[in-house]
This record gives sequence, C-alpha cells and structure tokens, in this order.
Amino acid sequence: MTNTPNLDRSDLCDFLVKSGLSENESSVFLALLELGKGTVTQITRKAGLNRTTGYDILDSLVAKGLASISGKEPAQEYLAETPDKIVLLLESQIKDRESQLEKIKNILPEMKSLHNVAGRPKVRFYEGMQGLKDVYEDTLTSSEEIRAYATVDDMHNAIPGYFPTYYKRRVGKNISIRAIIPATPVGRVRASKDMEEKRQTKLIPADKYYFSPEINIYDNKVMIASWREKLGIIIESVEIADAMKKTYELAWIGAEEESRKPNGMGEK
Repeated sequence: MTNTPNLDRSDLCDFLVKSGLSENESSVFLALLELGKGTVTQITRKAGLNRTTGYDILDSLVAKGLASISGKEPAQEYLAETPDKIVLLLESQIKDRESQLEKIKNILPEMKSLHNVAGRPKVRFYEGMQGLKDVYEDTLTSSEEIRAYATVDDMHNAIPGYFPTYYKRRVGKNISIRAIIPATPVGRVRASKDMEEKRQTKLIPADKYYFSPEINIYDNKVMIASWREKLGIIIESVEIADAMKKTYELAWIGAEEESRKPNGMGEK
C-alpha cells in the first residue's frame, strides 16, 4: 500500500505551480476544491485575493477544464472539477510539447543556416532545380569580378533555358567573370562569346580536367553548384573566400601555362 505524504497547503500549491499553473491559479483552485463551489467573493476571500483578480483567474481555470460555471449573475457560482483533471491537463501539455519538439527538429537545419555568429562561416543549402537557380541568382549580388570553375555542358543541361537570360542580366549589372572551363565543343562556343558576355575564359583539356560541379567565388562567398546531385551550397566567410580566391589565382596561372603547351586549349 502506497504511503501518501502529509502535504500542507503550501506544498500543494507548489506542486500545482510546478505542474504549470500560476501561483494565483493554484491558490484559487485549492480554495475552490475546499469549498466545492462558491461565488467569486467566497472563493477569492478564501484564496486571499481581491475580487477583480478572482474573475480572471476563475475564467482561466474554466478554460483549462479545472472549474465550471453554474447559474448566472448575480447568483453565478463556480464549481471545482475533480483533481483528476490536473493529470489530463498535464498529459495534454506533454502532447503539445512533443508535437512542438518534432516541429522544431524539422526546421532546425533552416534555423542553423540563419544562425549568425561573429566570425563564424554561414552555410546555406539549396536543393532541386529551383535551389540551383537560387544559388546562381545570388552571384548577381556580387560587387566584384566573379572567379569561376565551370563546365558549361553540365550547367546548361541542369537548368535548360536559364543561362542565356542569366548572362544578359549579369552583363546588365556590369559584373564581369573569369572562368576556367574544360574545352568541350560547348565550352568552346561559350568562350567565343567572351567579349559580349563580359568574361575571360581559360580553356583546359577536357580529357585531363573535366569536372561537373561549378564553383563561383565572389565577395566573401563561395558558391558550389552540384549539377548532377541537384544541390547548391553558399559558404559565407571572409577567410574561406580569401583562401579560395588565392587558390584560384594559382589555378588561373596553371590554366594559362596549359594553354601554351603544344595542342593547348587556349585558342578560341
């Protein structure tokens, strides 16, 4: 047989507060339990509260299912519901909390991408065809020349019809680009339009250096578009972007040297 601890009114009030009721709600509920039923004046007097506050507190207890109303003013009375309702109230709150927890878990990746900590890189992920368009649209915010590793074949296959308009909009914003491109037939055609599309191109042997994902480096950002996996990533970091720009300059020199070799790819 379970031993029931001897609890005074203060202990009971404390348990109710820990269960989610306010101190005033706990005092009024205990007073109502002792009375069974009563008018606002009777209940608040026993709970040690003023009458005006009592109306709000009793209405809150009714909303939570811990009290009910009988009759109408001026003879209106409040009745205490069974203490078992406290258990039902807590179970309902637990279910709501569990539901909220699942929702928070689902949006946690998005919130993490928004988390702005000084000096810490921000990484944003974009999926699907629209996601690839979104990362490319971000390059149009560049305040400087874009440095790019790009395979034109995979770009145009991934988002059919998007790039002709993109090139024109980039030129319209006066954003130039340097690009290291595998010398496929499609890549050569693109390079032939360098002047009108504000681009400098270095063609590299496709049999040795073909790659699919594209990398654009601009401002304090590194954009990666994985055409085959339909995944876009933007890393926002001054330090990382600076390192990538310096690495790109080395690659640009290497591409220039490659183009000077016999049967090089520099010609357009």
